[in-house]
Amino acid sequence: MSKIGDHFRPNEPKLDTGTRNAKGEWRPAYPAEYKPLFVWPPRPVALAKWIVSWPGFMWPRNFVIFSIAMLSWFFTEPNLERCTTFKWDWLLQIWTRNLALTWVVYGGYHLYLYILKGEGTKGKYDARWPARNSSVFLFRDQVLDNIFWTSGVAVLIWTAYEALGLWLFANHRIPYLRWSEHPVWFVAWFLGVLFWREFHFYWVHRAIHWKPLYRYVHYLHHKNVNPISWSGMAMHPVETILYLSVATIHWIVPSHPIHFLFDLQHAALAPASGHHGFEGPILEEKWPTGSYFHYLHHRYFECNYGEALMPFDKWFGTYRNGLPEGTGSKLPEEHKDIPRSG
Repeated sequence: MSKIGDHFRPNEPKLDTGTRNAKGEWRPAYPAEYKPLFVWPPRPVALAKWIVSWPGFMWPRNFVIFSIAMLSWFFTEPNLERCTTFKWDWLLQIWTRNLALTWVVYGGYHLYLYILKGEGTKGKYDARWPARNSSVFLFRDQVLDNIFWTSGVAVLIWTAYEALGLWLFANHRIPYLRWSEHPVWFVAWFLGVLFWREFHFYWVHRAIHWKPLYRYVHYLHHKNVNPISWSGMAMHPVETILYLSVATIHWIVPSHPIHFLFDLQHAALAPASGHHGFEGPILEEKWPTGSYFHYLHHRYFECNYGEALMPFDKWFGTYRNGLPEGTGSKLPEEHKDIPRSG
């Protein structure tokens, strides 16, 4: 379960200058750091650069997913008039679109990094490749297991959320925000979605690490000690329902369907680059991607529940920066009986 983040320093090229230990685990030479937003004293220059730089707050992650949402809304989303009743034609339309997006985003990373091995092991946090012939995973194969849970189960739940939201909007069951009436709030709410995502993600993630929920629900995602892109939404159905419930805020707060779609697609697509197991940038050092911050959560379990936009982990004492002297907790007892992939 996760969002993604770009945890290398803006405008600083990433070379393979980290270190790899005897177990084949690689870490960058710099720590997993927070963005210069909630800091004291304020850093206005660094904040401004982060907002407009590549990579940064706007580019490329959030802009790409925003663009996908806009293209989806104008070219592939069924008209709301069709959504007043549940019918197979428009339900299949959004399921097909969601499945295609999943294979393009998750499958694209997997094709380049794991099939073509376009980066080799440069910047790969764990030198091992996906587990095969392992009883830990369905079909005894990590890739097939993760594809099943992500493109099979998760896409169905994603589509169900989207279908229910469209039905609610179409039948005027929830508040509807129009550009013509509130243009400032219309634009601001896109930004608000990103902060709401971070807030929701942290607390849901903390909740499913409660021992009973972990043992019966979240354990499935944490089979991926060495995650790949398909691991991003490889979750127990209960966890997927909880994770994607982030979009239900739009059933209460006045929103346009495009805000709802952006929120849902951000949650569904962003985990791909946060789980693929490589530190970016990739593609000849041009495409920023990867999340060392979240990899540390898969490696150590009880740390880095959130992401690097809002420092919840630092505020609540669960932050680990990845350096040898960095803070972080040890593997708790309830996790020690989980088989390790490899």
